[in-house]
Amino acid sequence: MKYLVTGGAGFIGSAFVRLCLRERPDVEIVNLDKLTYAGNLENLAEVSDSPRYSFVKGDIAELDFVHNLVAETKPDAIVHFAAESHVDRSILSPEPVIRTNFHGTFCLLEAARRNQVPRFHHVSTDEVYGSLEEPLEADESYPLKASSPYSASKAGSDLLALSYHTTYHMAVTVSRASNNYGPYHFPEKLIPLMISNALEDKPLPIYGDGLQVRDWLYVDDHCRAIQAVLDKGRSGEIYNIGGSRSLPNREVVEMILAITGKPKSLMVTVKDRPGHDRRYALSSEKLTRATGWTPLVPFEEGLAATVRWYQEHRDWVARVKSGEYQSYYDKNYAGR
Repeated sequence: MKYLVTGGAGFIGSAFVRLCLRERPDVEIVNLDKLTYAGNLENLAEVSDSPRYSFVKGDIAELDFVHNLVAETKPDAIVHFAAESHVDRSILSPEPVIRTNFHGTFCLLEAARRNQVPRFHHVSTDEVYGSLEEPLEADESYPLKASSPYSASKAGSDLLALSYHTTYHMAVTVSRASNNYGPYHFPEKLIPLMISNALEDKPLPIYGDGLQVRDWLYVDDHCRAIQAVLDKGRSGEIYNIGGSRSLPNREVVEMILAITGKPKSLMVTVKDRPGHDRRYALSSEKLTRATGWTPLVPFEEGLAATVRWYQEHRDWVARVKSGEYQSYYDKNYAGR
């Protein structure tokens, strides 16, 4: 099998590439990534010399480029991670999320259609369901209620991908995952930011009362779920991927402080962001029934392992915070 993976230098995409090359000897991967601020080829250093891995730098929102790449590489499946994924950034500047997340998905779908790619998997988010009152959990038929430009762009791209199944009879699947955490996560989302700041004895900013509830999913569990959908999922279907561990943000931050041995006095309250959803919750029953997948990593175990990784890779954190890691591409590929 040959996968064209988009966004394979990002947090979840790189975890998927590493996992596939480690656990699936039958898989070859072409990684397409624009290498924006969150795309880091250092995340893939351990597989960069694999004969089953290759990297292409490019923009998914450029249709001719994407079409030509798909025609040249002839993948058996496109696994589409590439996205502008930070809600706060989408609020400050909505245009990039629309261009990348919606138009970029369109370009990939068109390239897949024109080149008759056998399979297209679109990676989405639980944020498309919006905020849910307890004890509700969203299944795949739950109404979409996006609250931010980011979640709206993902909801739109979900619908666009599914329309290609209905209209053009393409083999398309969509997955919607809860909040991911784990190694190599750019320190802007809650868990990596709080770990990074705690290790540097910097203030840990908590939005509002900090009681926003999120369901946490270890990144490798997410990647195994995507592989399960590729192996056993039905075309035209949506599959939720949840971690089955919902916690208030403040409690997660307190756990990080306990693991790092830092005082709670580092926590500071900041003004809540506009349209901040209070609670996300997913049901993964459909995925479990269809594929047998269940999450393997308990949250406490995964969080401790994640903190330990950041403690042991402070040089990586320093480089990504400074932007220095972006020179890795030139250093590593200049002579190739």
